[in-house]
Amino acid sequence: MTSPEGNTKVLEKRTQKKDGLLAGKRGIVFGVANDHSLAWHCAKMLYDEGAELAFTYQGENLERRIKPLAESVNSPFVDMCDLGNDEQIDKSFSKLAEKWETIDFVVHAVAFANREDLEGRFVDTSRDGFKLALDVSAYTLTAVTRRALPLMKNGGSIVTLTYYGAEKVVPNYNVMGVAKAALEASVQYLAADLGQDKVRVNAVSAGPVKTLAAKGISGFGEMLKLVEAKAPLRRNVQQDEVAKSVLYLLSDLASGVTGEVIHVDCGYSILGM
Repeated sequence: MTSPEGNTKVLEKRTQKKDGLLAGKRGIVFGVANDHSLAWHCAKMLYDEGAELAFTYQGENLERRIKPLAESVNSPFVDMCDLGNDEQIDKSFSKLAEKWETIDFVVHAVAFANREDLEGRFVDTSRDGFKLALDVSAYTLTAVTRRALPLMKNGGSIVTLTYYGAEKVVPNYNVMGVAKAALEASVQYLAADLGQDKVRVNAVSAGPVKTLAAKGISGFGEMLKLVEAKAPLRRNVQQDEVAKSVLYLLSDLASGVTGEVIHVDCGYSILGM
């Protein structure tokens, strides 16, 4: 998938609820690339519900895109961090610990695969392409969770984003489907590990949504048409609907939920044919 282009427009400051579901909570969001990102829709809703947010971005080319977004939600922490580099992850969390003594949640919305590995047959996936997709799309959840845990002294919640291609074969999803399957298994193992620390770990399996990153999937437009025609709700899911479920899992409303994959796809995943 190619890196999406963002915008640099000045955004108005958003209104925050003083009595929102996440009032007084702090957390870090990984994976915002522009104002169309699912991660950004999640961040906006979390902020509106009272959360204080920290952000990271992968490289200098994304800085001009992320900082205006972070400023619009009054973020006190924006740092460059390549999640493929353990030293950078350590450095970012050390900086975050200097800013905040504790955090309450983590949003992980990070995935990547080479375009050539999302075309043709899965059997032709290169070894390097397989390693890259699994590292970025699955292992990074474990990597950031390990660093976040010392800051989650009062417990908390971690949510990642996945997709139905982890469960069933989706044309042209290929190695990303395998990576998402590893991600979902990681959610379960992390949930089992961290329950004793009062940290919950869950995933939201979002239906296909129109993001620039999704354009890296061949035939994505046909996928949207198919879901709209077949899903029980006869439409595609909206980004804010995904964000609402992330908000639920991060809030105390989901205090008894961990190790789960919640489908937010207008019901498409229940169909057999």
